[in-house]
Amino acid sequence: MKLTVIGAGYVGLVSAACFADFGYEVTCVDKDPRKIAALENGRIPIYEQGLEPIVASNRQAGRLVFTENLKDAVASADVVLIAVGTPTREGEDAADLSYVYAAGEEIARAMQGFTVIVTKSTVPVGTAAKLRAIIAKARPDGDFEVASNPEFMREGSAVEDFLRPDRVVIGVNSERAELALRQLYRPLAAKDVPIVATSCEAAEIIKYAANTFLATRIAFVNQLADLCERVGADIQDVARGMGLDKRIGLQFLNPGPGFGGSCFPKDTRALAATARTYGGPFSIVENVIAANEARKKALADRIQNAIGGSLQGKKIAILGIAFKAETDDIRDAAALTVIPELQKRGASVAAFDPVAMDNGRNAFESVQWCADAYSASIGADAVVVLTEWNVFRGLNLTRLAKDMRQKILIDFRNLFALHDLRGSGLTYHSIGRNKVTPPVSDTSVIPFKTGHSA
Repeated sequence: MKLTVIGAGYVGLVSAACFADFGYEVTCVDKDPRKIAALENGRIPIYEQGLEPIVASNRQAGRLVFTENLKDAVASADVVLIAVGTPTREGEDAADLSYVYAAGEEIARAMQGFTVIVTKSTVPVGTAAKLRAIIAKARPDGDFEVASNPEFMREGSAVEDFLRPDRVVIGVNSERAELALRQLYRPLAAKDVPIVATSCEAAEIIKYAANTFLATRIAFVNQLADLCERVGADIQDVARGMGLDKRIGLQFLNPGPGFGGSCFPKDTRALAATARTYGGPFSIVENVIAANEARKKALADRIQNAIGGSLQGKKIAILGIAFKAETDDIRDAAALTVIPELQKRGASVAAFDPVAMDNGRNAFESVQWCADAYSASIGADAVVVLTEWNVFRGLNLTRLAKDMRQKILIDFRNLFALHDLRGSGLTYHSIGRNKVTPPVSDTSVIPFKTGHSA
């Protein structure tokens, strides 16, 4: 089976590399000549654990090829995956499908013989049907099927998620398409990975529904954390007490600065827009979107209150600008809201992120980019943790506080156990837990119920 993947972005590149690792001949197409040149020279344009070696090994084996030539790549393919961007339309909540449909027209002109055309991009319900009509109009004599195969890869663990998924969803409306996709995923089926075959419409909804449900859990626990702060409860105790119920589970019950990235914000808005289009407003999703936006906007207020009421002339050190750990992606990251607002209120900002600072330099103005967390903290009135990088968990808090002007640590990821603050001299603010103020020594009694941990 020969496979062509259109789009060498996040989804396309990971999918192409992993399918090549299954042993298929894979051609990955992209219109950006700089991206193709970089990939041909072994440079990976995104930060993703495990991706670089899998690309390198399959290129060396001759199973993975990068090209700008869509026509030849499609003509030789049995299956064509569309993995182009579906950003939110400017000024709207709906997904912009122009790249998907443009790819469909190009595929129609280039395909030779029976071809299965698969949407790997995240697309709203009805996209497969419209894509089928576009291709049929452009190529009335074409022998093809259209299918939907949504991805469920998390940034930071995308390779692992592709190679060891919880399930594979294939949306098909014909036996020929189903047989082709089952063949494509035989290496996973052989490992007892469930293959969920549905209609194209169901597959399209499944992707949005899964991401929106997870986003709802995040919005729920964030508001629950706010309640815990008001009543003196510890959100981590509450989340654990909830999550040990097998019907609920512990995942996505960590409070924080709000969800971001390339999926959750876009997908929640798109699902809400789809529901409105079909006359069934999805009020729960609408409220999740509103709650998450309010969450990000309130972060600057939290920092200002913690620092004493004014940010004018203050220096704030930001640790982490990626929307989550193990990625350089800053799309819809909390930093995009927080940093400009801090600057608007008169604060200067120093920042450090292990991998996302190159993207940050293109996104922010007048930010001091630092080599590490300690250099960012020099002269700072507060250090703010925005991303849950493991390197931050091991910080020497006494060293961090040493050169700060005001010794305030604001932890929006609850990375530290309360006893970590002993002897540091830091005033500690976290999410859903009470403030810790110095002096706290190894022999002092921490003013919280026992059993609290980060």
